[in-house]
Amino acid sequence: MEQTFMKEKKILPLVLSMSLPMVLSMAVNSLYNIVDSYFVAKLSEDAMTALALVFPIQNMINAIAIGFAIGINAGVAYFLGAGDQVLADKSASQGWSLNLLHGILLSALCIAIMPPFLRMFSSDDTVIQMALGYSYRAFLFSPVIALTLVYEKLFQAVGKMKVSMFCMMCGFVANIILDPLMIFGIGFFPAMGIAGAAYATGIGQVLTLFAYLVFCRTDPLPVKIKRSYLKPEKNVAMKLYSVGLSATLSLALPSLLISVLNGILAAFSETYVLVLGAYYKLQTFIYLTANGIIQGIRPLMGYNYGAGEKERVRKIFGTTLILTMGVMCVGTILSWLIPAQLIGLFTSNAQTIEIGVTALHIISLGFIVSAVSVTCSGALEGLGKGTPSLCISLLRYVVLIMPAAWLFSRPFGANGVWYAFCFTEFAAAGLSYLIYRKYGAA
Repeated sequence: MEQTFMKEKKILPLVLSMSLPMVLSMAVNSLYNIVDSYFVAKLSEDAMTALALVFPIQNMINAIAIGFAIGINAGVAYFLGAGDQVLADKSASQGWSLNLLHGILLSALCIAIMPPFLRMFSSDDTVIQMALGYSYRAFLFSPVIALTLVYEKLFQAVGKMKVSMFCMMCGFVANIILDPLMIFGIGFFPAMGIAGAAYATGIGQVLTLFAYLVFCRTDPLPVKIKRSYLKPEKNVAMKLYSVGLSATLSLALPSLLISVLNGILAAFSETYVLVLGAYYKLQTFIYLTANGIIQGIRPLMGYNYGAGEKERVRKIFGTTLILTMGVMCVGTILSWLIPAQLIGLFTSNAQTIEIGVTALHIISLGFIVSAVSVTCSGALEGLGKGTPSLCISLLRYVVLIMPAAWLFSRPFGANGVWYAFCFTEFAAAGLSYLIYRKYGAA
């Protein structure tokens, strides 16, 4: 399949054709956590709190697998744009073997560290046992997640966005069907409680990987995973890790942030920890929808940059920024129109819902302006410029928000943490644009 359409098709139709399938895919993908949380919340607030405590480590696993896969995506798209088929194939093959290794190591490491990690944030044995029951089972599927993401980014790198959309939906449909069956014990399924949610999600991920493998047979990729190329080579690995490490750190930073914020909020009440966990489930849906647009334009940026089409790169960036702002505008409106219903997906406690409504109102004020940082960071990754992209993520998740959350919580209590989100997005937007102007395609 020729990828020359990436530098020939008109910008807006091109961005939409690449992004819309990914918007749907990312929205569906984000529903994994929301669906799990919705059914788990029916068990008890303790169960929901357990999920909130596991989320940072679960997010870190996904961040490492996705981040390195983004490096594969950027490398393959760039080399295809530059007309180097051999290096494109080597990027795909070595990326496959390295990410599988990442998945195996993550599975073993994260299972080992969970007990001491959980005791840092809770002394409730019921909550801890629920969290362990979920995490031990969910983390066993880490190698499957790693391989699934390799195929996802390879299909995206060559413009086959609809394949990614279909495969993700296969896993999600399986997950949403299996969740109530395995959690509550419907039909011939035993009631497994929170462990059932982990199994349902894992089975969905296996089905997604299987769907990708079927497509590889029936609709072969223009890049090949070859046995002779599986052994890592320094020059190829450096290319993959230069973007992959930065993308991984960018995606993993929210896990660090959540852990820090959990520590601040726990001093006020575990209810605030639950609200933060519920917020992150909801904002995942909003931001991953925006990131679906970013997923769509990454190969466009890399391909056109590799082909020397810098004017098209600039136009793609501008179009993407407008579309991303539109998505974040919808998120803001929903946070003000139906905040109680959104928080009510995760708890029926009136006091918790009231706290959650306040949190959504404050945090959502920064949604629209955050599109600047999200777009700048994703565009830089597409250009293969991982370090500037990482700097933007560090601003949003460490440099600005962590000290702001601590400082604002002094006079404003737990609400100060919500104010810190809003403050950070406005400050980071201006700095992100300056970084993109300096390091983006000239």
